[in-house]
Amino acid sequence: MSTEQTPTAPDERRWKALGVCLAAGFISLLDTSIVNVALPSLERGLGASEATQSWVVSGYALTFGLALVPAGRLGDMRGRRQAFLFGLALFTVASLACGLAASPVWLVVFRLIQGTAAGIVAPQTSGLIQQMFSGAERAKAFGVLGTVIGVSTAAGPLAGGLLIDAVGTDDGWRWVFFVNLPIGVAAFVAGLRLLPRLPAMGRHEEFDLFGVLLLGSGVFVLMLPLVQEQQWPGREKWALVPVALVLLGAFWAWEKRQGRLGRAPLVDLGLFSLRSFTLGALISLTYFAGFTTVFFLYALYLQNGLGYSALASGLTVLPFAAASAVGAAAGGRLVVRFGRKVVILGLGGVAVGLLGVMAAVELVPGRNLGWASALPLLVGGIGSGLTVSPNTTLTLTRVPVHRAGAAGGVLQTGQRVGSAAGIAVVGSVYFAHLANHGRTDTAMQLGLLSAVGIIVVALVLAVADLRERQVRPEPEKAGETVGGGPGEGGAEKAVRPGA
Repeated sequence: MSTEQTPTAPDERRWKALGVCLAAGFISLLDTSIVNVALPSLERGLGASEATQSWVVSGYALTFGLALVPAGRLGDMRGRRQAFLFGLALFTVASLACGLAASPVWLVVFRLIQGTAAGIVAPQTSGLIQQMFSGAERAKAFGVLGTVIGVSTAAGPLAGGLLIDAVGTDDGWRWVFFVNLPIGVAAFVAGLRLLPRLPAMGRHEEFDLFGVLLLGSGVFVLMLPLVQEQQWPGREKWALVPVALVLLGAFWAWEKRQGRLGRAPLVDLGLFSLRSFTLGALISLTYFAGFTTVFFLYALYLQNGLGYSALASGLTVLPFAAASAVGAAAGGRLVVRFGRKVVILGLGGVAVGLLGVMAAVELVPGRNLGWASALPLLVGGIGSGLTVSPNTTLTLTRVPVHRAGAAGGVLQTGQRVGSAAGIAVVGSVYFAHLANHGRTDTAMQLGLLSAVGIIVVALVLAVADLRERQVRPEPEKAGETVGGGPGEGGAEKAVRPGA
């Protein structure tokens, strides 16, 4: 996302500074998954409604995603160090406020602020790595960042389960947020001393605040009737859908106008003239809308429906997390040889895995479900690993190097917004059936089926992209695209870990 150059004399403290970046990235991404196992604790300890639980998870992902692109632009204009420290401080304070929240409404408000702060930190992390490292060192630094991202997401449910098991159900959810405080404070203090004072390299151009407001309000209005489906009776709420489409259409028109006038748009719409990028971005959005909802539903079902403890609930998803890491390692090698076929195989594996969990819910008695679903989750995890990183690589292959940062930002934003929208959609299916029929098993199966349906949409898009690439082979000129030649390899690596 940045055009900044690496300094000619590398800072001797750059690896320690990288540790600061990794610590901030760890806690911000930990919060995308650690809260899932705390939802039943939230319901009991704070009286959080179904809609509140959805907002706590999806609201964080939504504001995280919406902040990524403007925050990256802000870092370009004002300097990565300042933006990073501001975002980290805001995230730490918001975590404290979430833990101290006295009502569900205030928790949602603070959670939205926390997500915004995480979205400010993320692009600065990749930008700082680009500034501090070059060549093989940069590739190594991004590799470590990718590992931390995977570990933080996988560790979330287990860490949340351990905290709630140690503190108790009523107040355990508060410690899911308090755990960020010592890490956040230590990282901020270390960042003041270790992060390099490098100049901002971006142009001091007008910030597209109106574009941010149009995009944010459009997505927010679209999600409202889905998240509030049970709380707002009647059909009038669905009138918000066309309002949301109008707002999103206005955003598209505004961004095109910004481009015509020579101003920096929030989103580089020219990227969507590349059909391979458009299809890849849609695959990413729909996949994240499908698979991230599974852990949201699974934690609720195991704890509220089957009486699992938060710790036991967190342990049940370990097969998926471990297999996802293995699949990602294999996918990074296989995509070079087999291309989009790897993603198609991965999406098929996730769909089969989720269908296997559905079958386990139907066939296996209550508390044995954790063991019965281990194999399907293992299959789904391998599929997930074969999907995310290879899809990112393929989506960015035809993007020119000088637009790689903008493309990576759009891709990440789509993932977060997809996660938020998917939780809203699948969550509404789950809670609606639960409210009308009270059968947790059936509600879980319908929720999983909805998630599989979304993933099948991603699979159809992947097949379409495969056909597109067969008709129009990849450009061979070195350095022409993000995946071009060895001289430009850092550009691809710079966007892959954050995807």
